Amino acid sequence: MATDMIEVLSPESWSRSHGGPLYAQLSQHIESAIRSGQIEEGASLPSERELAQITKLSRVTIRKAVQKLVHGGLVIQKQGSGTTVAPQSGRVQQSLSRLTSFSEDMSRRGLQAQSKWLERGIFTPSPTESMTLGLAADANVARISRLRLAGGRPMAIENASLSADILPDPENISDSLYAHLEKRGQKPSRAIQRISATILSGADAELLEVDDGTAGLKIERISYLPGGQIVEFTRSIYRGDSYDFVAELQISNEGS
Repeated sequence: MATDMIEVLSPESWSRSHGGPLYAQLSQHIESAIRSGQIEEGASLPSERELAQITKLSRVTIRKAVQKLVHGGLVIQKQGSGTTVAPQSGRVQQSLSRLTSFSEDMSRRGLQAQSKWLERGIFTPSPTESMTLGLAADANVARISRLRLAGGRPMAIENASLSADILPDPENISDSLYAHLEKRGQKPSRAIQRISATILSGADAELLEVDDGTAGLKIERISYLPGGQIVEFTRSIYRGDSYDFVAELQISNEGS
């Protein structure tokens, strides 16, 4: 094991008595080391046993810290190959196992999330919005449409629809929709998301600054409150050359 890796991961450099859970402190420290280039992309992290020896933490704590990095798309775990730092290129990796906002995703990667508003306000719902959100016949819908950017680069076109009862003030959203909903006690806790391939053209291609015919990703998401009520219906278009969605799969022990 390289001496510099031991120095970077030594608990003297990151462990604080009032810094929160140790697994979270370690995970944040490794993320910072990756962002700063102390740990380079493609580098192999020490094994779970070696990390436990270096940090003086239990292997359960080490496992939680590493899984947090895996879910954030910062490291990749492969059976038989250990854990390596994911490429830190212009592509963004988004875990499918966590429900997070675009702003949270970009902040976690050290990128500044920005929005260019395309539309926001209260409208008469379309038949699809009424059916998906379960709206009453006389209900209105709040719509927010925006171009999402990271570090000044267009990444996605996001079109969200919510009941006006849940979001009566769409014009007051500053950046993160989920942060705004959280203040109102209406932040979703789970979602069902459908991803499919699409071809970018016309206004979508122009907004995302790609050529007509460029491959993209179309994403539909329905989000739910803890009680089961549908809170959000979002349809988004992502640049296919900038975004990867990553899912961690568990092998079932039932059958073969």
